[in-house]
Amino acid sequence: MTRIVAGFAGSLPLAVPRTGTRPTSDRVREAIFSALDARDIIRGTRVLDLYAGSGALGLEAASRGARIVTLVENGFGAAALCRKNAEAVLRAAPKKDAPKIKVTAQAVQSFLASTGDGFDLVFLDPPYDLPEAELGHNLAALTPLLDPDALVVVERSSRSPEPEWGPGLEADRRKDYGDTTVWYASLARPATD
Repeated sequence: MTRIVAGFAGSLPLAVPRTGTRPTSDRVREAIFSALDARDIIRGTRVLDLYAGSGALGLEAASRGARIVTLVENGFGAAALCRKNAEAVLRAAPKKDAPKIKVTAQAVQSFLASTGDGFDLVFLDPPYDLPEAELGHNLAALTPLLDPDALVVVERSSRSPEPEWGPGLEADRRKDYGDTTVWYASLARPATD
């Protein structure tokens, strides 16, 4: 069972699509959020969850203090479950300090090309069979939308190569969890002489 791990909605179960998605395990999600907590990057942030599936990553961030969360999921059924899960998280939220959660039923590349929003924290958890070139296009389209101190978290199969970060992004950490690898990347800093 997929659930929110911590925060105001801790232990809340989440509905998961029966097919077409691969939810991030609670163990991997706990590890990701421990790393994010260590960087003190969640509270008050604008979060983007691409290939959201059930919305577990973005909703976990909401439960832990993110200010605005956008879930992007192309599958009609999965997007409907994201909305249902978002409503459950919002019902558990403190009334005076509830996050804003938006669900967009749209292809990732189309969303990235049309949004004017900026983001502090981005999760990309695409299907493992998503071609590396398509992931590279996603990362290239995402880079201009990132705030200067933004962090990008990419979840891939441990058999996949390092993502093609393209100009503007660079990996700063990799962590393996069995069949899953999590990459952390941020905007490349200009070289100094």
